[in-house]
Amino acid sequence: MTTLRQLLERRGAIAAEMRQINDAAGDADLSPEQAARFDELKTELGSLEQRIARQSALEDAERRMQGQPLGGTGDRNLDRELRSFSLVRALASQVPGLDVDAGRERELSQEIARRAGRPFQGMAVPMAIFHQPVEQRVLTTAAPAQGPGGNLVATDHLGNQFIDILRKALIVRRLGARTLSGLTGNVDIPRLKASATAGWVAENAALSSSDHQFDKVSLTPKHAGCLTELSRNMLQQASPDVESLVRADFAAVLAETLDAAAIAGTGTSNQPLGILNTSGIGDVALGANGDALDYDAVVDLMAKVADADAEMGSLAFATNTKVRAAAMKMMAADARPLGLDTLFQGMPRVFSNVVPSNLTKGTSSGVCSALIYGNWSDLLIGLWSELDILVNPFETTAYSKGNVQVRAMMTVDISVRHPESFAAIQDIVT
Repeated sequence: MTTLRQLLERRGAIAAEMRQINDAAGDADLSPEQAARFDELKTELGSLEQRIARQSALEDAERRMQGQPLGGTGDRNLDRELRSFSLVRALASQVPGLDVDAGRERELSQEIARRAGRPFQGMAVPMAIFHQPVEQRVLTTAAPAQGPGGNLVATDHLGNQFIDILRKALIVRRLGARTLSGLTGNVDIPRLKASATAGWVAENAALSSSDHQFDKVSLTPKHAGCLTELSRNMLQQASPDVESLVRADFAAVLAETLDAAAIAGTGTSNQPLGILNTSGIGDVALGANGDALDYDAVVDLMAKVADADAEMGSLAFATNTKVRAAAMKMMAADARPLGLDTLFQGMPRVFSNVVPSNLTKGTSSGVCSALIYGNWSDLLIGLWSELDILVNPFETTAYSKGNVQVRAMMTVDISVRHPESFAAIQDIVT
């Protein structure tokens, strides 16, 4: 079966050939051969657009059903090996003196670099390891505190019960954003901006000519990362508990960074451009200085997407916990809670504080929240590199404590296929 990527590549080839025919004719009319070929390509393009729409809807449904992000290498054997990659062994193998065997990890890193077509500064780490479930083991042994003989009872250090910081819920991939992995150069995706127009004519009257209009959606590499310090003991004790701790921390930090950029990235200061700052998305305003969310505003928000003929794919709402709390307090005319199902028309909704609550509208400075509604499969996430891990055991402060400094970086970009697929309220005062 032809894949979505192959269909998109064919559409790009068709558009390129149509452009070549048009440019070759210049200001003159197309020759009969050129006109015939152009019409043939136009017919194929129309059919291809329908196949792309069907394949996109099918892949969206399958992805939601299986709970799997788009991506992978396409090589099932390699994907299975990548999931067994040990992040802790990869880190420990770069520290002199630990003598940790990470042959598998080095081999997989080299294969990732080969397929990416570029060298990595440190060790290439597959993103697949951050999407697999981590087994949680529970120890139930407890020691009496200050009781008889209490000094003879050792205190158990339950490292596998490590208490993480509270983190923002991650939502973008869960909502169905498209992930394009294995990218190398800059990406331009051709987009049909305007179709030909049809009209009624009298008998023996000529039709008016109309042209297709094309533009493109571009993705260019942007870099994000984190710098942290790990103890020597942590790397030496490469147990499943330590492995899951290190994985979870790196995954959470970078995923939260990616989610925040996808929602509200400014497009400046090396950030991707997020949904809220994308020109052309629908806008519903509550007031000159913002206002409380109400039922009519939610309906108007959905209408913005519907009126743009964008009601297909992964439709859902996204907002923060402050808006959720305010929505749960909304009352119907009979003084009963309106309910989230009624307010959001029974549509899927997710709540995460990656959606900003510090926006400004008029005199409401830094207190406004956003509510986004749209087709989330029209949000593109481009990945140029797997997670790039580099260990520095000689950084002065870390070296003096026997620790190592670790840098993790990813190279990504974010773009919206159709701005009309999203609409937002950005002045909700809670």
